[in-house]
Amino acid sequence: MATLADITVSGAINVLSAFIFLLAFAILRLQPLNDRVYFPKWYLKGVRGSPSRSGALVRRVVNLDFRSYIRFLNWMPEALKMPEPELIDHAGLDYAVYLRIYLMGLKIFVPITILALAILVPVNYTNNALEAVKMVANVTASDIDKLSISNIPLKSQREYEKVASMRLQFLSLERRRLDQFTVLVRNVPPDPDETVSELLEHFFLVNHPDHYLTHQVVCNANKLASLVKKKKKKQNWLDYYQLKYSRNQSQRPQMKTGFLGHFGGKVDAIDHHISEIEELSKEIEEERTRVLKDPKSIMPAAFVSFKTRWGAAVCAQTQQSRNPTLWLTEWAPEPRDVYWQNLAIPYMSLKVRRLIIGVAFLLLTFFFIIPIASVQALASIEGIEKRAPFLKSVIEIKFIKSVIQGFLPGIVLKLFLIFLPTILMIMSKFEGFISLSSLERRSATRNYIFLVINVFLGSILTGAAFEQLNSFIKQSANEIPKTIGVAVPMKATFFITYIMVDGWAGIAGEVLMLKPLIFYHLKNFLLVKTEKDREEAMDPGSLGFHTGEPRIQLYFLLGLVYATVTPVLLPFIVIFFAFAYLVFRHQIINVYNHEYESGAAFWPDVHGRIITGLVISQLALMGLLSTKEAAQSTPFLVALPVLTIWFHRFCNGRHKSAFVKYPLQEAMMKDTLERARDPNFNLKACLHSAYVHPIFKGDDDDEDDLSVEMETESVLVPTKRQSQRNTPVPSKISGGYSPSLPEAVKNGEL
Repeated sequence: MATLADITVSGAINVLSAFIFLLAFAILRLQPLNDRVYFPKWYLKGVRGSPSRSGALVRRVVNLDFRSYIRFLNWMPEALKMPEPELIDHAGLDYAVYLRIYLMGLKIFVPITILALAILVPVNYTNNALEAVKMVANVTASDIDKLSISNIPLKSQREYEKVASMRLQFLSLERRRLDQFTVLVRNVPPDPDETVSELLEHFFLVNHPDHYLTHQVVCNANKLASLVKKKKKKQNWLDYYQLKYSRNQSQRPQMKTGFLGHFGGKVDAIDHHISEIEELSKEIEEERTRVLKDPKSIMPAAFVSFKTRWGAAVCAQTQQSRNPTLWLTEWAPEPRDVYWQNLAIPYMSLKVRRLIIGVAFLLLTFFFIIPIASVQALASIEGIEKRAPFLKSVIEIKFIKSVIQGFLPGIVLKLFLIFLPTILMIMSKFEGFISLSSLERRSATRNYIFLVINVFLGSILTGAAFEQLNSFIKQSANEIPKTIGVAVPMKATFFITYIMVDGWAGIAGEVLMLKPLIFYHLKNFLLVKTEKDREEAMDPGSLGFHTGEPRIQLYFLLGLVYATVTPVLLPFIVIFFAFAYLVFRHQIINVYNHEYESGAAFWPDVHGRIITGLVISQLALMGLLSTKEAAQSTPFLVALPVLTIWFHRFCNGRHKSAFVKYPLQEAMMKDTLERARDPNFNLKACLHSAYVHPIFKGDDDDEDDLSVEMETESVLVPTKRQSQRNTPVPSKISGGYSPSLPEAVKNGEL
């Protein structure tokens, strides 16, 4: 069990690691060579340009202005200068509200820490219950445990409303977000006499005659997208080998055609990739023809757009058919937020997929606790001595022992969880969610559940059970609950080391961005030939809500549970929230790319998880007090979780609708104002290709050709039925909505 000396050693290691990361970042960010790594967001916005190619090579690579090194820490105040309204305009509401989670942590834990350190720590320390328990039950304890409730003898801001108002204000100030005019319609019933596009047009012209504007039928272009992606990868390798040959023309580059390029016969690398690209081009052309001509590639779903927000809100928030399983409508994600691969999944299979993943996640969560407990047991003095007795003389050295007990368990657990977010994201994609934001929210929810069960409960229960197993066997049954009541707070030392590893050194590593730095320079050296190549080599990444938010919630849970149990843990939590807020504010302003904007739709989940942590802390406190023969206070404590759950339900009833519905009053006001300000605005032109699969509107030559072909198909090939009437004609393939052929000629559109 970690002692105060072990915690000190762990703290020194993590503080030193964090200092090294921050110092490296402060120096590397000043070098012109790394400008695109540490300031990519400004390049994406067009505010920042590449360093001038003129001048000495050294000046283009190394910053020779020594005065800038004196101010190497100026990134910290710069990260705090940007006011919140400007931050929302710069990075979006999602990122601004994400930062508010850290601020809320500070608002909660700073006053709790002050109160706990002033009152609870002195009370805990001045008692001697652990000494008595150790004599009776032979329970192990450390100096830290003397500051916890274990040493007590027997008998002894409305953030939800603020974020909801921020969301409504953000939506009201945004100029014509296309998703506010668009609804996703799924499970369109088949009709033998009409195409999906024709059926959609008829349905909405009949049921929404005054507001329906256009639609885009969803097509299954997943295979085509995969082929184009594969061709692009081959093209990158061809560029690499051509660049390599241009630098040394004495010998043409060779490659092996077998597994991973390490087996098989040698061939000319340039000729091999040229032939493969030609074959892929033929496959792309064949698949393109199939997508354009085969009715089976059209899915029974579409993005339907309306002339007004009011019309879209009515459609999205009402039942469209007497059969509740047909013509299902929901708000369309923002075009950047759509996860196109999952739109090709049949709607009726989604329930089965989610059932399968639910069972798989249940098994993953509960079976994962076994290796975690085993690894945690091995990452201890006793575990190492048992498995490797020949190392006993080494690990008994005071410093080595402190490192093992104070640092090793935290780093082992962090390494053990490193692949968890990727696994959970794959599971969410299999479930069939159709937006990036919903994928991240579902992954975040599962990540949080996993952390609560395996990291929090698993570490406490397995740790308490294994460490106190000897005393459990020797004492009477009625003494076991008391021993558990003493042992559970003792895991605070493990969580302190974990917070320092993950929350201190880990956050410092976040700002250093070592992986993007290495990959950028590798791409820059191997592949970059033009300025466009350099832009593609730049990878700003995104915030990663599904990985970051569950980690924050784990710290909320630890802080709330141990606030009254082991208050000495609270300063470590406060330092995490303050440091993380500073670092992520800097990253959001300068680095992370805003891939989509959901209008802070994740906030109800954040609020719910904080309430969950609060309820868990209240239940834990009730259990601990019952072991202190303070059962007379338990009835009063029962009211706490009841009132907390009631408060959560009240908040959801009062504010949650703002995150799932769009008020008709707000929609009508916004529509009226925009009609008065810009009566001639052509909304249809903006929506024309907004919800077309990205493969049809990309930058690659294949995608450009396909985009042109789609446009031609949409205008020049009306169905037989469409040619017989003078009403607007829906496209069969892209699902677009174009004038009929005579109208198009008359209007000069052809």
